Amino acid sequence: MDKNFEYNKPWILQRADPYVYRHTDGKYYFTASVPEYDRIVLRCSDTLEGLKDESELEVWHRHELGPMSKHIWAPEIHFLFGKWYIYFAGGEMEDIWKIRPYVLECQGPDPMKDPWVEKGKITRAETDEFSFEAFSLDATVFENKGVWYYIWAEKVGVGKQISNLYIARMKNGYTLETDQVLLTTPDYDWERHGYWVNEGPSVIIRDGKVFMTYSASDTGVNYCMGMLTADADSDLLDPLSWKKERYPVLASSPEHVVYGPGHNSFTVDEEGNDILVYHARTETEIVGDPLYNPNRHAMLMKFQFIDGKPVFKF
Repeated sequence: MDKNFEYNKPWILQRADPYVYRHTDGKYYFTASVPEYDRIVLRCSDTLEGLKDESELEVWHRHELGPMSKHIWAPEIHFLFGKWYIYFAGGEMEDIWKIRPYVLECQGPDPMKDPWVEKGKITRAETDEFSFEAFSLDATVFENKGVWYYIWAEKVGVGKQISNLYIARMKNGYTLETDQVLLTTPDYDWERHGYWVNEGPSVIIRDGKVFMTYSASDTGVNYCMGMLTADADSDLLDPLSWKKERYPVLASSPEHVVYGPGHNSFTVDEEGNDILVYHARTETEIVGDPLYNPNRHAMLMKFQFIDGKPVFKF
């Protein structure tokens, strides 16, 4: 990164839910929700900082009607099982809150040039009667000890619906092998502003520990990040393997003019420094519904591991 680069400042404007993936060849890929919620875009660069000025390629556009025709949210690009996949959520024009998780598969080795095809909604395990029956979004995937896992947010309950985070083992890039397991529900006051929400999971594995950050509360200034930790050798499908932090690990900072930080991903810069990629706002007064206000910007934070845990400081 350029020594004059300003961390925790708007980096890529009006790109929420930012996801950066660095491939084995060193190339960086960037995708995010666009304010129109109507398409999936990709950028590619040889450097992390360079993603800012790269042109965007639209690799997929929403349908006119039916599934995947409204609220195209939180895409992530990953390489697993020998192929490129993009995981995202979408609603239906006829039922705009019928949000479900979907997946695209690239038909070649170059995600910027080769065609993408729809694999449809993520397929749950044969024995799973519950997953993706309700509002479901923000899926991420990660690998630990040769096994791939899928984590997502899904709403449950009647009346005031609650967004929880669930995990399952994957069979392939678009099929789950095990039933859902509840990882975390919004237990604490800081997870319950506006809505009771746990969403936007992201995973980093270091020194035998699996750290899962997530976002909580509504998408305005109360949005913040929590974290769970598990031993990499433990059964990650056992909820008791995970320990939840009592307080947020990252929250709004008026001093730094960063409000509502959340929905993050992890990467490293060219020098190997750990980088948190997240979105936040630079104003407290939000015009209209925060969901449709476009001013959530992608930002970067350099962070370190202290006493074995990632510590996020402005």
